[in-house]
Amino acid sequence: MYKYIMSLFRQISRVNRLQLLSGCMRSISSSSEPLLDLSVDGQGIAVLTLQRPPVNSLNLELLQQISQSFDDLAAQNCKGMVVTSSLPTVFSAGLDIKELYKPDIKRLNLFWSNFHNVALKFFTSEFPTATAINGHTPAGAYALAMLSEYRVTAKGNFTIGFNDTALGIVPSTWIIELMRHTMNSRRAELAATASTMFSPSDALKEGLVDDIADDKAEAIEKCKQFIKKFNNIPKWTHSETLRKTRSIPLETLKKFLAENPNQMTESVMKKDTQDSLGVYIEMMNQRKRQKTT
Repeated sequence: MYKYIMSLFRQISRVNRLQLLSGCMRSISSSSEPLLDLSVDGQGIAVLTLQRPPVNSLNLELLQQISQSFDDLAAQNCKGMVVTSSLPTVFSAGLDIKELYKPDIKRLNLFWSNFHNVALKFFTSEFPTATAINGHTPAGAYALAMLSEYRVTAKGNFTIGFNDTALGIVPSTWIIELMRHTMNSRRAELAATASTMFSPSDALKEGLVDDIADDKAEAIEKCKQFIKKFNNIPKWTHSETLRKTRSIPLETLKKFLAENPNQMTESVMKKDTQDSLGVYIEMMNQRKRQKTT
């Protein structure tokens, strides 16, 4: 397992690797400080910028703030939302490992509840959503991107993909269905099982993203242009049609939550998964010590 995780880790550029190391070892924040920035332009399009440095790892508080943003924008009759990152080389490192390794069970259940709540809000949003990827986007971070309707990546030396199996985490069925909805079904199977990560250009070829831009600013602008396509389309027809086109992953998620809302907690708490997470964290600790000596 250690050798496998090391081989996956080497796929990440040195700069991103060091940032991911420091970010994954960051303590879980318990404050109410803003972990994102939410602004709305003169055309009614919002930009939600993740700003939990050093790597925007998705912890409970950040997920809660993303969920609240949906409610705030719906109340403002927002025309659409673009998700991006304030960091120069990382969109997000994915789910905060500190939430998953040797966790407080009550907090872990709350964490998963909020993650799934965010997923449902993306699926059922009454306004269009898009993601402007501007850096490394693994695992839960790419799940967040997949939930939006449209994805544009900037060019750069980083990778994109869903690689949870490398950490000993079995993806939920609804995430597998979302991958099958996003890219070729056979390619989704291969990518999910092998924890394959893609460069921006390969991500475009595989269908993980819809367009590619020279930089973050252009990626955001392309996302806004996508949202503007719905200016003359009634909101209810857009949202209802979207739910129908995504009915398989959406209904799979609803069934998953109805049958066993704590299934992911039980999965993460399995000894093999905890051991794998422990190996990964120890590897990062070793590299962090090497960096400081």
